[in-house]
Amino acid sequence: MRAVQYSKYGGGVDGLKHVEVPVPSPKKDEVLIKVEAASINPIDWKIQNGVARPFLPRKFPHIPGTDIAGEIVQVGSGVGSFKVGDKVVAVLSDGGALAEFALAKENSTVLRPPGVSALEAAALPIAGLAAHQSLTQHAGLKLDGTGPKVNVLVTAASGGVGTYAVQLAKLANAHVTATCGARNMELVRRLGADEVLDYKTPEGKALTSPSDRKYDIIIHCTTNIPWSTFEPNLTPKGKVVDTTPGFGTLMSVAMKKITCSKKQLIPVFTAPKKENLDFLVKLVKAGKLKPVIDSKHPLSKVEEAWGKSMDGHATGKILVEP
Repeated sequence: MRAVQYSKYGGGVDGLKHVEVPVPSPKKDEVLIKVEAASINPIDWKIQNGVARPFLPRKFPHIPGTDIAGEIVQVGSGVGSFKVGDKVVAVLSDGGALAEFALAKENSTVLRPPGVSALEAAALPIAGLAAHQSLTQHAGLKLDGTGPKVNVLVTAASGGVGTYAVQLAKLANAHVTATCGARNMELVRRLGADEVLDYKTPEGKALTSPSDRKYDIIIHCTTNIPWSTFEPNLTPKGKVVDTTPGFGTLMSVAMKKITCSKKQLIPVFTAPKKENLDFLVKLVKAGKLKPVIDSKHPLSKVEEAWGKSMDGHATGKILVEP
């Protein structure tokens, strides 16, 4: 099969190589999927840069990518939930998305219902799960709208995680303020944001709500915004849920533990929970959640997609088709 891989840390786009490798065989509790679409997440090239070194990749050469949609062509022993011919969406624990076939664990694969395209499904997993888990598990929102009315800020709202966070927060009946670039402000409004700030303006840089609201929850989907900017915009028990935690976030969390403030900074490390992914797929099927697709690229030109993700200005998700 055709695949894209890299053989060492670093190298960016130039480190990617097009290869022919054997089609893998599913082991116990695994399924083999013919890939119809895959998506690229920033974590993919960050792993290439060594952010998870020495734990990921587990070995070289490595086929990157975690998000796929496709059709099951073979099932391993012990698999009871799926059969050959099932259309599915999956999160790959060990990479492998940028190829014609990929192995997925049964417990991180869900059925893709008719009406949900392969592109829409492949755009969901990591970004959608990050938004879902940030809002529900860490911020405590109820996505059926039965919880109390809260004020939510979403930073980088036109990115992969941000576009989902805005839509899911509206399902929770929140008042949503969002930041993004000027060119995407109308898109973010269409996704449901009540107020939109251009992040390059003084108000956007300060995260100041146009209606002078304090935020109960900030879903932080970018980098390089310090706690000193968040803190004055929060309610007394407000939370900042950081979907892109780095060393600075972890240091801020450590420092806050020695203060008396009830405001919280919470780092999020997305988990590939099957029930959460199934919930998101069903929202797309019901028309309540819309994946925003920035662009799609053939596997033969994956360098374009990889470079676009590294550039950091994609609107929604970047997709790759074999």
